[in-house]
Amino acid sequence: MAGIHNVYIALGSNKGDRLKHLQDAVDLIFEKLGSVLAIAKVYSTPALGFEGDHFFNTCLLLQTTQDAQTVIKTLLEIEKRLGRERTNTLGYESRTIDLDVLFFNDEQITSEALLVPHPKMHERRFVLQPLADIASKFHHPVIKTSIAELLTACPDKSTLTPANVWIKHPIKKYELSKFNYIAIEGNIGAGKTSLATMISEDFNAKLILERFADNPFLPRFYEDQQRYAFTLEMSFLADRYQQISDDLSQLDLFRDFIVSDYDIYKSLIFSKITLPEDEFKLYRKLFYLMYKDIAKPELYVYLYQNTERLQENIKKRGRDYEQNIENAYLEKINSGYLDFLKKQTELNVKIIDISERDFVVHREDYLWLLNQISNG
Repeated sequence: MAGIHNVYIALGSNKGDRLKHLQDAVDLIFEKLGSVLAIAKVYSTPALGFEGDHFFNTCLLLQTTQDAQTVIKTLLEIEKRLGRERTNTLGYESRTIDLDVLFFNDEQITSEALLVPHPKMHERRFVLQPLADIASKFHHPVIKTSIAELLTACPDKSTLTPANVWIKHPIKKYELSKFNYIAIEGNIGAGKTSLATMISEDFNAKLILERFADNPFLPRFYEDQQRYAFTLEMSFLADRYQQISDDLSQLDLFRDFIVSDYDIYKSLIFSKITLPEDEFKLYRKLFYLMYKDIAKPELYVYLYQNTERLQENIKKRGRDYEQNIENAYLEKINSGYLDFLKKQTELNVKIIDISERDFVVHREDYLWLLNQISNG
């Protein structure tokens, strides 16, 4: 998996609808490049170095898997899309939008298109003030001084006025926080954990991940299903019950909602496939004794992928004990889920076919998926 990069970007506009240009730029950065972790206040600042209308300036922190050259190329494309026309005129001029990379992690980059850290940022109050709002303790990797200290020592004495306007965070249009508890479900290799983790990071959600890796019976089950099926299903049921009961009972004031990569009903779905009839009947009695006391998700998302894609994903993640899973077993699991979902009336279910999409690799697929879930 590509590395995660933290990129600080300065934004400015003094031509046309300044706030709209800033908002459109933030939305496009989010859409094209990655998660926007923080957005500073908007400041009204005088034009520096030329006669022109006051600017609206702000800064944001971007988290992205794209490299530095891709980031700057995309920012230039966004500028052009928003009406920025770069000319050969010497000096500064009014512009609809200006996007500058200030820091790319703590790296020093020199290329034809990019100089990082930005060589003049420590001389510009309109850059340092909004940057200090979101990164006051960040140390300039060349000057070896914090942003707060650079602001104090800045030779630019321009007057910055906080504008009574705000940039809306792009993630807010995906209204997932209207649900208190979302369960992401799917077959083996469908992408449940990846999606739940991405949602938790982008939406400040409490994350509950199934503890399958700690189950000592799982590798044995794949070697001898008949012998270890009942033991495996009972151990999973007990662990899922305890985990969900504990996590849902603990109020987290600093998280907006809960997202998990499983729902406890999967215990019944898998056991029906793996257990003989007499053992399944006993298991089902035990399951419903626990199930009635478990909080149910307000939204149950089922990620459907065809068997070919599931096998590709299983091979890609490389767990030794999964490499010999047969297509027939995956198809039984999928049929078990779909049969359950079609018959039940208790849950708010959203079935999403992602067989032709890769939301981990392609950001447009991830945003499409968020839109599908938010309309659930």
